This record gives sequence, C-alpha cells and structure tokens, in this order.
Amino acid sequence: MNCAQARETARRVLAEHDAPPALVADVLTVVSELVSNAIRHGEGLTGFRIAVSAGQVTIEVSDRSPLPPHLRPPSPDTPGGFGWRVVRTLAPGTFVRFHRGGKTITATLPSPGSPPPTP
Repeated sequence: MNCAQARETARRVLAEHDAPPALVADVLTVVSELVSNAIRHGEGLTGFRIAVSAGQVTIEVSDRSPLPPHLRPPSPDTPGGFGWRVVRTLAPGTFVRFHRGGKTITATLPSPGSPPPTP
C-alpha cells in the first residue's frame, strides 16, 4: 500500500460515516504523514487500519523500524521535519507501541464536539 491508496481507503471509510469535511481533511493529513514516514523512515509499511467509532477516528500504521518517531528542530536548510509535530497536533491521542516486528503508531482524532481521547 502507498500513500494514495491509504488516503483513498480513509476517504471511503469516512464517507460511509458521513464525516464532516474538516475531519476528513485532518484524517487525510495524518494518514499521509504516518504512511509516508513508515515508507521513508520506518523500513517499510507493514500495516494500515482506520476505524470510526464513538465520536473518534483511529488510524493505525505499522512499520519495521524499532526506532520511535521524533521531533526534528525546524531548519531553514533542511526540508521537512514537521510530520510528527503535525500528527501530534491533529491527533492528540497518538501513541507508539513497540513489538517484535517494529512498531505501530495509533493516532486518534476526536470528531468535532467530542472530548479528546485519553491515551
């Protein structure tokens, strides 16, 4: 699966639940960041899942890397480095679970009007 396929899967799932456009945009941003980082920095995407339930959207992205994501300091000389910050801002319930095959990042976005989830 690549970024475009993951975004299309997310769009389809969110359409089934009549998600508001602002939530769709935020979810697609988080999906793009997590999937592209898994491919680029995580030794390859090994899993992707999206689910909608009880006022929240949960995205799970797995990769082969045992290294945790990290914030890079902004630098005018180096492009990028904002993805993890964007994910943590849009999905306040984000956490990382490490396992034998690498790691799984679970990002939870609250629907509008829902309280933020607790990790």
